[in-house]
Amino acid sequence: MTTFNDRERAFENKFAHDQEMVFKAIARRNKKTGLWAASLLGKTGADAESYAMEVIRADFEEAGHEDVVRKLTADLGNLADDTTIRAKMAEFLSEAKAELSEG
Repeated sequence: MTTFNDRERAFENKFAHDQEMVFKAIARRNKKTGLWAASLLGKTGADAESYAMEVIRADFEEAGHEDVVRKLTADLGNLADDTTIRAKMAEFLSEAKAELSEG
């Protein structure tokens, strides 16, 4: 029975690790997306970092990323459409995952 318990514990640990990595990748994606949007809005330095944090916090409003898309769509207005925002989010998620797997 010990082998079964060890395997179960290992599976649970791997699942927890995988979930943590997903969370980190999404947070990193949101920061990158926030910094991209901040640059479109003409924000730099501390203002850009502050805006990126707003985007990260927006993701906690509901499950999924629609809350982030809504915030960015509202904030960016005619600077970027929904399709562009979603494409950037996908691009930045790929980058974030690659960065996390390297480090």
